[in-house]
Amino acid sequence: MAKSGKYCFAIDRGGTFTDVLCITPSGGIRTLKLLSEDPANYPDAPTEGIRRILQQEEGPERARTRDGLVNTELIGWVRMGTTVATNALLERAGDPVALVVNRGFRDLLQIGNQARPSIFQLVSEGRHTID
Repeated sequence: MAKSGKYCFAIDRGGTFTDVLCITPSGGIRTLKLLSEDPANYPDAPTEGIRRILQQEEGPERARTRDGLVNTELIGWVRMGTTVATNALLERAGDPVALVVNRGFRDLLQIGNQARPSIFQLVSEGRHTID
């Protein structure tokens, strides 16, 4: 059951499809699968998925605000994950990017976040960057 008494959404936006799972206030489960890109029908798949489920559950009047936006007062939380960026890295697709840092931070990509999972290992292996 949605503890908040509101609709709770878990969304996975992939390169081809967006999957939406909703826990209704009564504890029911609703699912929906949309094309991640469908500009002729909607500008944003996660928002469209939320809108469609709220409209089916609450009706069109209650699912939208007066200005036509999704009624966020009905939503307890939205959790969203995506593989789009990971896929772009693995496929080496996307636009070129640059990292600009201040003087003294040249080694920022090698240092990363300073996490050391094998802190007691005698020989440390550095992380590899994507070339």
